[in-house]
Amino acid sequence: MFQLLPLVSHSCQGMTRRHALQIGSLSGLGISLPMLLQSQRANASEGKSQNDVNCILIWTQGGTSHHDTFDPKPNAPVSVRGEFQTISTSTAGVRFTDAVPRMAKEQRRFAVLRGWNPQNGSHGSADQWVMSGRKFNQAVAYPCYGSVVSQHKGFKTAMPPFVQLGSSIDRRFGGGRPGILGLEHGAFEMLADPNAKKFDVRDITPPGGVTLERIDRRRSILARVDQLQRQFELQPAAYESLDEHYKTAFNMITSPETKKAFAIDEEESKLRDAYGRTKFGQSCLLARRLLESGVRFVTVTDGGWDTHTNNFKSLKENRLPPVDQALPQLLIDLEERGMLANTLVCWFTDFGRTPTINSASGRDHWGSAGFAIMAGAGIPGGHVLGETDAEGGAVVRDEYLSEDLATTVYTKLGIPQDLIVQSPDNRPIRLIEGRLIKEWI
Repeated sequence: MFQLLPLVSHSCQGMTRRHALQIGSLSGLGISLPMLLQSQRANASEGKSQNDVNCILIWTQGGTSHHDTFDPKPNAPVSVRGEFQTISTSTAGVRFTDAVPRMAKEQRRFAVLRGWNPQNGSHGSADQWVMSGRKFNQAVAYPCYGSVVSQHKGFKTAMPPFVQLGSSIDRRFGGGRPGILGLEHGAFEMLADPNAKKFDVRDITPPGGVTLERIDRRRSILARVDQLQRQFELQPAAYESLDEHYKTAFNMITSPETKKAFAIDEEESKLRDAYGRTKFGQSCLLARRLLESGVRFVTVTDGGWDTHTNNFKSLKENRLPPVDQALPQLLIDLEERGMLANTLVCWFTDFGRTPTINSASGRDHWGSAGFAIMAGAGIPGGHVLGETDAEGGAVVRDEYLSEDLATTVYTKLGIPQDLIVQSPDNRPIRLIEGRLIKEWI
């Protein structure tokens, strides 16, 4: 999570008075919002926000089974086929399992890639690889999609350009992180449950008794101590730059659009019901509201998909129903509001799961086949691309890799395929190496 004070300077005697006051005053507000750092402001001034397509990424952590959702094998032995039956979809000749009935009914709204080869069956590295399009490299910490959008496009409003809902991302190898782009381009993480009765966002809601007038007084005190401290500092220009960033952060905290974005209780009850009164459903609704308020990239995370045991019971009773209800509703809602043409919606996961069901009625990790879903921003709804073999173990037609997903996402968002960024040691790093999913462009 971004902190408003990601760096703490020290004198030879320890922390400076300036930072002591900053930490003391801001911690009393419950604030941990991102600063609008100089690099992002420079991006905006250089006109890098040319394409205003936004993105909502659904990330189901653990590895969602392709067999039991969008690539069923009804003619395979029961040890492969599993417990679910298949049903027709709104696209002639395409069948899903009966565990995703609404996705089947609304299949004309999104495209499915059955030809995804994740080339990896390990947690942690999967989160890093799929969410960045680049294989884990100890020498280069590749950034995730949202961080690249933040760096390349910058702020649109007072809202941060990159927001993550939930914490279901494996961080061990840098999954969902800004990597070489720096902390200023990481996500503003919101961990609160938007389905909770008393939903508020700790990072933008001052604790009880802290009024806006009190915030202003603390800001004034900080400015006075700043002035005293600077008489002994050797880098006044750096402090002048920081002033702008702190000012922007305070503006974000107090701006009406920030509070309005998170005021999900303002939505009609009928619409909230349509998304589903679940954490996942209300997170999808909140993601739409965040885009309306100026956020460019929202990651909605959902955990619990590592179904080594009781795969079918877990999917049918817990994991699939909230997604099956909320994701189609999100696409319908975006379309009705005229937002779908400039919003890319993706559903990605770690990898697929084994063709053969194990002794615990589960499926294990499978790194040779899986699925990916995209919709909006010109993606052809109703399209099913690629094919796996008779047991769903390997791609036999129209194979695409994780780097190809990334290239397609970035192209849809208006980010050039030859994008070069600078590493912390000033090396030029090319971020995008895949090929386009040409059928979806």
